[in-house]
Amino acid sequence: MTSDTGRTETTGIQITKSSDNQITMNQLITLGEFIIDRQAHFPYSTGELSSLLNSIRLAAKVVNHEVNKAGLVDIIGAAENENIQGEQQQKLDVFANKVFIQALINREIVCGIASEEEDSYINVVGKDKGNNNKYIVLMDPLDGSSNIDVNVSVGTIFSIYRRISPVGKPVTEDDFLQPGVNQIAAGYVIYGTSTMLVYTTGHGVNGFTLNPALGVFYLSHPDMFFPDKGKIYSINEGNYRHFPKGIKKYIKYCQEEEGDRPYTSRYIGSLVSDFHRNMIKGGVYLYPNSSRYPNGKLRLLYECNPIAFLAEQAGGKASNGKQRIMELKPEELHQRVPFYVGNKCMVEKIEKYIKKYDRERT
Repeated sequence: MTSDTGRTETTGIQITKSSDNQITMNQLITLGEFIIDRQAHFPYSTGELSSLLNSIRLAAKVVNHEVNKAGLVDIIGAAENENIQGEQQQKLDVFANKVFIQALINREIVCGIASEEEDSYINVVGKDKGNNNKYIVLMDPLDGSSNIDVNVSVGTIFSIYRRISPVGKPVTEDDFLQPGVNQIAAGYVIYGTSTMLVYTTGHGVNGFTLNPALGVFYLSHPDMFFPDKGKIYSINEGNYRHFPKGIKKYIKYCQEEEGDRPYTSRYIGSLVSDFHRNMIKGGVYLYPNSSRYPNGKLRLLYECNPIAFLAEQAGGKASNGKQRIMELKPEELHQRVPFYVGNKCMVEKIEKYIKKYDRERT
C-alpha cells in the first residue's frame, strides 16, 4: 500500500521509492530483516520457513561465488554425464545441486527435496532419525547452465510446499506431486551483472540485490509488478517450423505494424533471465509444445509452477495455452508442459490464438 507521501507501507517496514521503483540508499533493508519482519504472514510456522529461506540465501551466495570464478578455475564445461532428462550436465549444474541440497539438509528444516538433476526425490532424515519437518523443496539448481561458458546470465529456481504425508513418516511422491496453488513460497536467484534473489510467499514479489563486498542481500526491488502493457516476446524462433499453427500466427501478430506493434524479440535461453527482464520491462515468455517436444520442454514442478506463482503475484499470468499452470495436477516428478508466462493480456492473446488454430495442422 502506498501512502500520499510516496512511502510504501509494509509490515513494520517503510520504504522510500524513487520514480523507477528503486529504494533509496539510506533505506537499505537486508533480506534477513525482511524475512523476519514477514513471519507474521505464517502463523502456523514457528520460524522454520524463515530459516529455510535463509538456507537458500546462503546456498545462493556460495553458487554466486563459484559462478563468478567461471573461466578462472575448472568449473565450466560439461561434466561428462547426463541428468534424468537425458540432458548433458554442466560442471556447475552438479556443483549447484550439491550446494543447495547440503544447505537445505544441514538446517534440518526440510523433510524432502526434489531436484531437476536427481532421478528421484530425496527423503531427508533428521539427526534424531525422525522425519518431523514440515516442508519440501523442489528446485532447478542452475537454470540455463549451458550459458555459463559464454558468460551469460543463469539462475536458480525454487519452490516450497508443506508436506501432506503424516509428520514423522518418510515423505512420499505425493508430497511433491502437488498442484502449484499449494505453494507457500517460490523464487529465483539470477546470477548476472549483479546477483539478485527474487521471491514471493503469496504477499507480493520482492527482489534483493547482493552487495558482493559485504555478502549481504539488500531490498532493491520492492513490490515488483508487471507494467500495464508489454512489448517484448521471448521465444526461440529458430524452432519456428516445429511450432503449432497458433504459435506461428501469434509470432506473426507480434511482428505486424499495427497499433503499438511490432513487438521487440528478446530471447536469452535462460528462463530466469528472460522472465526477470519481462517482469521489469513488460513482455511474455513462450516455450510451446512442438513436433520436437510434443509435451513441451520445461518442467512443471521445477520451473513452471514457481515462475507461475511469481508471475501471478506480480499481476501477470501463466498458462499451458489452455489452462492455468498452477491448477495442473502433476503426474510425475519430471513432467514437461508447454509454458506461456508474462503480462496477463499477452498470455490471454496467446491462448486465443491456440484455441482458434488448435485443430488445424501446422
